[in-house]
Amino acid sequence: MSSDDTMMLHTPFHSRVAAACEINCWGDWKGYTTPNAYSDVELEYFAIRSTTGVFDLSPMNKYRISGPDAEAYLNRLVTRDVSKIKVGRVGYTVWCDEQGQVLDDGTIFRLDENDFRLCAWARGLDWLLCSALGFDVSIEDETAQVAALAVQGPTSCANLLNMGLTGLDQLKPFGMMSFDFAGLPLMVSRTGFTGDLGYELWIEPAGAEPLWDALFKSTDYNLIKPIGTDALDLARIEAGFIQAGVDFVPALNAVRAGRSRSPFELGLGWLVDFNKPVFNGRRALLEEQQAGSRYRFAVLDVEGNKPAHNSFIFHGKRVIGTVTSAAWCPTAKTNIAFAQLEAPFGQVGERYTAEIYFQRELHWTRELAPCRVLDKVPFNPERRRLTPPAPF
Repeated sequence: MSSDDTMMLHTPFHSRVAAACEINCWGDWKGYTTPNAYSDVELEYFAIRSTTGVFDLSPMNKYRISGPDAEAYLNRLVTRDVSKIKVGRVGYTVWCDEQGQVLDDGTIFRLDENDFRLCAWARGLDWLLCSALGFDVSIEDETAQVAALAVQGPTSCANLLNMGLTGLDQLKPFGMMSFDFAGLPLMVSRTGFTGDLGYELWIEPAGAEPLWDALFKSTDYNLIKPIGTDALDLARIEAGFIQAGVDFVPALNAVRAGRSRSPFELGLGWLVDFNKPVFNGRRALLEEQQAGSRYRFAVLDVEGNKPAHNSFIFHGKRVIGTVTSAAWCPTAKTNIAFAQLEAPFGQVGERYTAEIYFQRELHWTRELAPCRVLDKVPFNPERRRLTPPAPF
């Protein structure tokens, strides 16, 4: 991957991304310059929900883990049972330190019996290497060697079929398929971070620009749009997906005691498999399961249309938690907030008050908005799971 005088890294798609970024609005994703938005956040969001949105996923940290002990190593590292992820499948997981505090979340791609790719938000090579002591395993940071695009939305499959990826409509959620693209291997997984029908495309950097060009020629330009991180953030909140560094502090980055969270406190207890005899944090998590957690993750339906960014949550006059992510979600027509609440608060159906501050024309307003704990996220369409997807 290339860079310029700013020392920021460029992804293999940068020439195409820069040409499409009409408003020159850039952000920093772990050292890579990436668009916050290309033209209009709402138009990009509705491309995800109505047609196809394309997101440059290349800065995602990618680690290749292979060798005779690859499965045993990953089973020691993460909380879920990796042996249940079959070849050609992808699994979501978290990994913890010895205190059972989450270091990061990500996806494990089982490329072969002893060959895996771990995708993660945070750079974690040091932790991965330290955890490999005693295992016959090879760990390689292949972030710069793999370019990636997320292709998300109800017409995403149709566009990829138009591009020549025959048979992709038979790919089930969390599955993988391999194709030949311009003489290069192209791997496609049915995964994403939008809660919609969607795929992720993985190719070596030499194939990045031809892949972008072929994808945007697969349909009318008005039916496919590049999307930035702001639109992706709106879609992931609507779908109920938490974000490392936003909804939790990775344990290695936490400076103050008590600021990190366990999988149970993030609503990810379903990823903890105590049937495994050994994994990082097992003893601490077992003790927490028996004694009870400090916090509970809650999805709140907030009255009104003012997003509850960084709001305190009150039960009567007592502050019981804070909001980590919030958005007015256009498709679900719901004002959603993710909150960390002190246990035992956060039971489904309980009602609290969100203290919201917002500014209009230099005037700040304080609003106390009633809110309610939801039992599920409001956006979870059937098309996300449908195989084959509906034709367009």
